[in-house]
Amino acid sequence: MCRSIKTLYNFEPPVTEDEIRAAALQYVRKLSGYARPSKTNEAVFNAAVEEVAEASRRLLAGLETSAPPRDREVEAEKARARAAQRYRDSPTGPG
Repeated sequence: MCRSIKTLYNFEPPVTEDEIRAAALQYVRKLSGYARPSKTNEAVFNAAVEEVAEASRRLLAGLETSAPPRDREVEAEKARARAAQRYRDSPTGPG
């Protein structure tokens, strides 16, 4: 999975529309291979982003869990620690 697509479910505060759209955009970019589509493909690219965002909204609204919501800051700190460890263990370092 693309590292820039983050888990959006069961967080406090809840996911925002901007986060859903950003994840949809990353997904469509990954599938299409375009960071920015040509003018010829722009309409279909943007339509796909909106469709993925809508499907994501429906998915997130329909999911159920008994687990307590995760704290965004705690999860972000865990991700930073994993990245620091990954770069520390990398033979070439970051970049």
